[in-house]
Amino acid sequence: GLLLTSIAVGCLVMLVRGYALRLQDRIIRLEMQTRLVRLGLDANLPRLSLRQIIALRFASDAELRALIDRAIAENLDPDQIKRAVTSWQGDHLRT
Repeated sequence: GLLLTSIAVGCLVMLVRGYALRLQDRIIRLEMQTRLVRLGLDANLPRLSLRQIIALRFASDAELRALIDRAIAENLDPDQIKRAVTSWQGDHLRT
């Protein structure tokens, strides 16, 4: 009984954490959509994956256009996008 309870609690913790991470990803996507609309770059949004959009949040407005074009043209993965950012904007509110 104790073993089954431990397994159930462990599964519940992982499930709740997964929900929180997906919610944060959706919020980042919404923030980036708003930012791209403000910058006039929203036409590129459907051509980017969610992971690429999340990685692009670290780029400054000045370098965002070039980085989006490069991410689409070269199909950069999120780690490559983060390494390509020169003017880093930290996301200090994400938990």
